[in-house]
Amino acid sequence: MRVVIQRVNHAQVVIDNQVVGKINKGFLLLVGLKDGDELGVVKKAADKIAKMRIFEDENGKTNLSLKEVNGEILSVSQFTLLANTKKGNRPSFVEAMRPPKSKQLWEEFNHELEFKGFKVETGEFGADMQVSLENDGPFTIVLDI
Repeated sequence: MRVVIQRVNHAQVVIDNQVVGKINKGFLLLVGLKDGDELGVVKKAADKIAKMRIFEDENGKTNLSLKEVNGEILSVSQFTLLANTKKGNRPSFVEAMRPPKSKQLWEEFNHELEFKGFKVETGEFGADMQVSLENDGPFTIVLDI
């Protein structure tokens, strides 16, 4: 599992000119699942993200978690994160998990984050989406589990 975590001031997902997910301060999560990922991996990722301390405290140190700043989450499924670009000029996606299992695990991931007390907005699995954001920092982390 690979998750790109972007600390944002705001973010949204638009499909066919309709906003389907929108957050203020928090995390935009781009989520890629690979063949072999299971529920345990999803739970571990959700736990790591919930505890990640990348917001500034009163001294300007990245010491606060998402919960401590009342942050929100926008989760977007993105199989292209598993692209293999080692050979040729056309990425290979053979390592990406196929639907419907990938959709099920992405939904479980989102439920885990909700269970931890976060507001979770989402894109739409498999849809052509336009994602816009204002990255705060910029601060971006790639989490591989």
